[in-house]
Amino acid sequence: MFLIRFLVRWTIYFLLITIGWVGLYALVPPPLTATMVMDENDFNKDWTSISQISPHMVRAVIAGEDGKFCSHDGFDGEAIKQAIARNREGGRIRGGSTISQQVAKNAFLWQGGGYFRKGLEAYFTFLIETLWSKKRIMEVYLNIAETGIGTYGVQAGSQRYFRKDAADLTRIQAARMAAALPQPKKRAVNGASGFTARYGNTIAARINVVKRDKLDGCIYK
Repeated sequence: MFLIRFLVRWTIYFLLITIGWVGLYALVPPPLTATMVMDENDFNKDWTSISQISPHMVRAVIAGEDGKFCSHDGFDGEAIKQAIARNREGGRIRGGSTISQQVAKNAFLWQGGGYFRKGLEAYFTFLIETLWSKKRIMEVYLNIAETGIGTYGVQAGSQRYFRKDAADLTRIQAARMAAALPQPKKRAVNGASGFTARYGNTIAARINVVKRDKLDGCIYK
């Protein structure tokens, strides 16, 4: 009986703390993330409201990272299956994480794999999809995603690469930043070549499709 009471009590504590934490971040910017704290290059960030970020950037990350962002509930089963199939074939490792899952990991957890961390990621993804709007999920993503060595968020990235505010990013500049997001420490934004350059060009073309097909409808009404 003692063990049962202990488990029930700590389960309640866990739920209250995590729900409160997620609820708080629905209203205030996450001050730090584990990735920032553990970054050996230190970190530079500059929180910016989504209203002050170019729509090109929003559409670029939807095009490059999560085309079903506005329609899924945090998980894209088809993308996960495709990623597993590609990874079994070898070559470049690809993930199946949605933007919501990336926000859950970046805002509340740590980098790396393992079933325990992935389980927590799924739990926090469910919470943010329940307690936050899609617009808030995108806003947090664009402010805490790693955009370069020691650089977090699109405002800091925009200043680093283009010496301008995120509000003024062009379609091509936004596409270049989005192409580097999966591996920001390795992929060049300026002077990109090879796969990154080709992927950036693909994203640039897809930005117009995202707008045309209203794949950003949960952000821009």
